[in-house]
Amino acid sequence: MYGAGFWDNPDAAQSVVSQLSTLKSVIEPVEEIQHEAEDLRELFELAEAESDEDELIQLEEGLVNLIKKCEQIELSGLLSQPDDMKNCFFSIHAGAGGTESCDWANMLLRMYSRYFEKNKYKIRELDITPGEETGIRSITLRVSGPFAYGKLSCETGVHRLVRISPFDSNKRRHTSFAAVDCIPEFDDDADIEINEDDLRIDFYRASGAGGQHVNKVSSAVRITHEPTGIVVQCQNERSQHKNRSQAMKVLKAKLYMLEQQKRDAELARLYSEKGEIAWGNQIRSYVLQPYQMVKDHRTNFQTGKVDAVLDGELVGFIESYLRHRAKNKNK
Repeated sequence: MYGAGFWDNPDAAQSVVSQLSTLKSVIEPVEEIQHEAEDLRELFELAEAESDEDELIQLEEGLVNLIKKCEQIELSGLLSQPDDMKNCFFSIHAGAGGTESCDWANMLLRMYSRYFEKNKYKIRELDITPGEETGIRSITLRVSGPFAYGKLSCETGVHRLVRISPFDSNKRRHTSFAAVDCIPEFDDDADIEINEDDLRIDFYRASGAGGQHVNKVSSAVRITHEPTGIVVQCQNERSQHKNRSQAMKVLKAKLYMLEQQKRDAELARLYSEKGEIAWGNQIRSYVLQPYQMVKDHRTNFQTGKVDAVLDGELVGFIESYLRHRAKNKNK
């Protein structure tokens, strides 16, 4: 299937295989629908010729299912931007508010983890900073799978939670914020130049789980790109070399997005010292009290099924944003 020496570079080979898998996920459903449509047409002609009403009713149900599949194909067509099919680096950052926002960031991590599991995405933790009392201050994951970046980039921005705080003895309502960031992963040979003199590289001991080696040896890597102030870090690997390589991938992706696409205001705020993960910047609100509702402020898509959303049911929000993006692009 592949030429001689294809697997000599495992990383490059795996990238090609991943792209092939993504393309198959688009082409195979189209071919399947074509076959189903042809079968329905032939069965309809037979049922009509024999005046078989029961068969015609079953065929009508089959047609409804076929239309639903066509709508999914249409949605895949909205994932047509150059980087949509790439894997991505996905981050969650707690906003101001200490314990409340760290707990909310952890709730978002659980929500997205369920979404990844349901959609069979593979994830790998690159870096995590625990909250001082509970939850997480920040986390960065590598997410791989068909159209990982195209779908998850729809989640970029500030997410707002309104609830009765479990940490407030007076049971008052609190508002918490956390930000989601998503950038595509580029191949090692991508044309992104970084001046080594612009980098400050620090090594430190990993803070999370990982065995005696990870915790006793300064294998974790933090890279600061001084001209932009961007900081990336990685601590999941056992060696400095591997952590540095992974951190450089994240840095390249962030620099590319800053320079080439001039990301939307939410992401720009994440990179800016003046940016706030706070009121007025949110793309979505999750209200648990005094009523229950999740609403996306960009598309006005909303649902009262808060528990389902927090359990990873995000398809409606992602689909509505993809349609919103395509509509605005065509104006």
